[in-house]
Amino acid sequence: MVYTEIMTGPRDRAEAWAEVTARALMTTTIQYPEPATFNARLRAMQLGAAQVSAMSYRSLACRRTHTHIRRSDPEQYVIALVRSGCQTIEQARTQSRIETGQMILYDSSYPYDANVGVDRADATLLHLQFPKKLLPLREDKVARLLAVPLPVTSGIGRVFAQFLTTVTDEHAATTPRDTARLNTIALDLTAAVLAHHLDDTPALPSSASPQVLFLHLTSFINQHLRHPDLGPAMIAAAHHISPRHLHRIFQRHNATVSAYIKQRRLNRCQRDLADPALRHVAIHTIAGRWGFTSPADFSRAFRAATGMPPSRYRATVDRGVAAD
Repeated sequence: MVYTEIMTGPRDRAEAWAEVTARALMTTTIQYPEPATFNARLRAMQLGAAQVSAMSYRSLACRRTHTHIRRSDPEQYVIALVRSGCQTIEQARTQSRIETGQMILYDSSYPYDANVGVDRADATLLHLQFPKKLLPLREDKVARLLAVPLPVTSGIGRVFAQFLTTVTDEHAATTPRDTARLNTIALDLTAAVLAHHLDDTPALPSSASPQVLFLHLTSFINQHLRHPDLGPAMIAAAHHISPRHLHRIFQRHNATVSAYIKQRRLNRCQRDLADPALRHVAIHTIAGRWGFTSPADFSRAFRAATGMPPSRYRATVDRGVAAD
């Protein structure tokens, strides 16, 4: 783990940041709109061939030129996830503005211009960088996504963002043995995200690891809990795998597909029954919204999970809210 915080004088601070980012990312030319108030922080964790970096800093303009590339090209892809603030970038004739909750891909082998914190506010970003040769996708196809805003609020993009955020936040508890596994998951998830945006299909590459596929499958389930036909056949067909393969993946996590779906639906019903704003909605209506087609089956399942029928649970919560 590398931790760097720029705390020197204004001039030295800017020079130090350029040196730090050259070592941790790649060589660029940096300009500072407000050098007197510039400050920055960087944490980097090595995951085998990949590296995750958490960065926060004041506004700056960054340029990588053909000269930089000729002198030093690590031949890497970089994915930047914007956690706060915003960024503009231009690469491969594509110019975009990336807001909080989006990410972009860029390539160390192409020139680019980037402006971070364009609203004069601090920006916080997570970077995942790795050798381009490790991505199991054709480089000419990947080039279509350079500097294109990619959402991370749903589906596989959300799974990827959650993974990257968790790896960064839990770096202190990560052991050397864990890093090799995390490296594999990071690269598989990256391939899944980019493949999704290249061919607009929810299917993962056939080489995706069971862990990555499990994350994608559970994300799909959580998005389709309201669908009454949600089950092993529907899930397997949506991901172009056999039902047997689907069940094996869940068995690795000591779970079954049906039990996972039921538990997630019960969790959503429990949440809605505890919501004062939904007190006027009938219990069977809430159950139906989350895929329970039989009120009797829902009542039995809810009692087994919580130890009380749904009507009593709602009344208990209502009394607790009134007491508060």
